[in-house]
Amino acid sequence: MEEQINGHLSHLQTWKRIFLMLLFAVVVTIARWLAWAVILMQLVFVLLSGEKNENIVNFGRSLSIYEYHILLFLTFSTEKLPFPFSPWHMSADLKEPK
Repeated sequence: MEEQINGHLSHLQTWKRIFLMLLFAVVVTIARWLAWAVILMQLVFVLLSGEKNENIVNFGRSLSIYEYHILLFLTFSTEKLPFPFSPWHMSADLKEPK
């Protein structure tokens, strides 16, 4: 049993994933703050103009999908690395864009 654990601990792929998980944990925290900025900008835009800004909507959707991909990677639901290791505009179902 101890040999198995030592074998797992010496796997380079495991340490590489741990490093990437820590990196993406920081990125998803920054993205979450950016999402709140998008929410507030859209709220101000709606209050001032009476309608939503489609550019902000599209950016918010794209940012949400990016956060989703990061969380899938962090929870071991996928081995597919998020942007910048994959295209930014992946769909929510992890397929490559057409």
